[in-house]
Amino acid sequence: MTSRHLIVLLDCGDTIVDEGTEVHDPSGIVLSGGLLPDADGMVRDLVAEGFRIALVADGRYASFENLLSQHRLLDLFETLTCSEAVRHDKPSARMFKAALGSLDLDPADAARCVMVGNNLSRDIAGANRLGITSIHLAWTSRYPKEPAGPEEVADHTIGMPAELVPLLLQLEGDSSSG
Repeated sequence: MTSRHLIVLLDCGDTIVDEGTEVHDPSGIVLSGGLLPDADGMVRDLVAEGFRIALVADGRYASFENLLSQHRLLDLFETLTCSEAVRHDKPSARMFKAALGSLDLDPADAARCVMVGNNLSRDIAGANRLGITSIHLAWTSRYPKEPAGPEEVADHTIGMPAELVPLLLQLEGDSSSG
């Protein structure tokens, strides 16, 4: 398996799991949920292509453990960074720095990372502030698709999970030729 230069940080809600299908317990922990079309294939293809992947998501660890385990995806993630543990929500730099640290990376390594998420104000703005390449997965109608300001302008936009791996392979090709 080829080892890739880029490291992929993935949000969960409306990036892997369809938030509209989530079932919560009385305390708010997500017990189960359905996947976005091709999200299972996206995660598996990322790993098969040699990308390191990490979850960077707002919420509780138990929710992500439940959701990813339900779809047999949990073990594919190198690390899970969630706001419950960090005690900050995205776009806080602490979330992204915690994710980098859990991958044994320094903030100087941010340029090697891409953040894929559905939320312009959290995922995209947070990534942009740290120099992480931002990829907006504009699948859902639950969140705005138009940036409210320059910080929310994504480096790339995709409409479906299946578009991610081809984009990353293109970006890797672009970076290796430069």
